[in-house]
Amino acid sequence: MGKQHSSGSENTSSVRIDKWLWAARFYKTRAIAKQMIDGGKVFYNGQRTKSSKNVNLGDKIRVRQGYEDKEVIIIALADRRRDATFAQTLYQETAQSTKTRETNAEARRQGILLSPATEGKPDKKQRRQIRQFKERT
Repeated sequence: MGKQHSSGSENTSSVRIDKWLWAARFYKTRAIAKQMIDGGKVFYNGQRTKSSKNVNLGDKIRVRQGYEDKEVIIIALADRRRDATFAQTLYQETAQSTKTRETNAEARRQGILLSPATEGKPDKKQRRQIRQFKERT
């Protein structure tokens, strides 16, 4: 007969992990969130999970986004996507995760600054240096 629609309020007791990641603005669409979960980029309480898994308050989620690996604790539930300031109130990043991300970002910056800007193939001198380096190890 008549379909019952969920209210979609933020006072729910549990929300699907793909929906929560979308509402918390980790991913742009729920489809992308589902792909990342199925692809092993999201860990729920230290284990791989399915996109239909319900999350609860206090659960720990590790999300990989590009170079960054964030570990967050769920402090609020939501099944609707709102503005970014609201999304930041849904989770709290662990101190270890923040420290690791900052050190990795600094290493990437230094690596980019220290890498030689080579264009094309190495010249004769550079080939000699590469060969000597390889033979030392």
